[in-house]
Amino acid sequence: MNRELQPLVSVVVPLYNCGEFLAECLESILAQTYENWDCLIVDNCSTDNSAEIAQAFCLRDKRVRLHRNAQFLKAVPNFNNALRQITPQSKYCKIVFADDWLFPSCLKEMVNVAEQRASIGIVGAYALQGRVVAWAGLPYPSNYIPGREVVRQFFLEDIYAFGTATSLLYRSDLVRSNDPFYNESNLHSDTEACVALLRTCDFGFVNQVLAYTRMRPSSLTSFTAEMNTSLVGRIYELVKYGPEYLSPDELRFCLENKTRLYYRYLARNLVRRRGKKFWKYHKEKLIGMGLGWNRLYLLKALLIELFAAFANLGDSLDWLLRRRKLRREDEFLKRYGEKVPPVSNHRNA
Repeated sequence: MNRELQPLVSVVVPLYNCGEFLAECLESILAQTYENWDCLIVDNCSTDNSAEIAQAFCLRDKRVRLHRNAQFLKAVPNFNNALRQITPQSKYCKIVFADDWLFPSCLKEMVNVAEQRASIGIVGAYALQGRVVAWAGLPYPSNYIPGREVVRQFFLEDIYAFGTATSLLYRSDLVRSNDPFYNESNLHSDTEACVALLRTCDFGFVNQVLAYTRMRPSSLTSFTAEMNTSLVGRIYELVKYGPEYLSPDELRFCLENKTRLYYRYLARNLVRRRGKKFWKYHKEKLIGMGLGWNRLYLLKALLIELFAAFANLGDSLDWLLRRRKLRREDEFLKRYGEKVPPVSNHRNA
């Protein structure tokens, strides 16, 4: 397709102190086989060389622009700030975090799926998360599912197809009509945005690995993994959006199941003696949802975890004994090979 006939895609790159990875990110955008895109880099008052790297790319390609914030914003507010500045003529938009990157065919494949149906508002794809191919997808070769159905699968079957913002393409009119686009009080606001939008639009999926998400100690992704924020995030989404997607019985079942698993997770961390930061985060989230902090649930979950640990103690000891026996057999074979060691004949001694 000629560039003039391709729908315009606005790519936004929220940036804060990512000089180490920014060039790789921007090179991946310039390398797209899809040509009708523009890229806005939103520098959130970086103190490293990020702005200089960004400016160099602006000089290389006129489709790349740089905006520098007058004051520092927290991560999710800065994402919203970037999305407010997408090109008015764009039909689609995409966030690429400054420490992530795209495979060359990413925009082309996603736009191809989006253009198949006017009802498609979000397109996802597989991504590499470090060295692991992440996220669930639609069964090949299907690349479309009604929005309400994909969210029901998410709630009822834990099928998570949304990935991160880097692995998604949005229809620009949805972004413009929802301001702020991301809930700034929710670390999993990209998931919440999908759940909220798919009430009125459909979901497309490309059965290919099209994006790379970097895992690094100081990243938001690493924080969510350390605190396991996704567990309480799932409960939040059920409380807020479950009534629109699920029957009362389905919602009650999902909430009871998620809450039980969540408190068992908290009980395991009670044994591990997690610090104040961990408990403050989880208490505040539960109270903020109106569910309260239930010490009785936590105590029951702790007793269940302790019982399970003692029940498995016998199996663990048996496993250790079998490992010890196998080690002895390995040492025997290394020493004697297939031969049987000589046995002393006391009668001839």
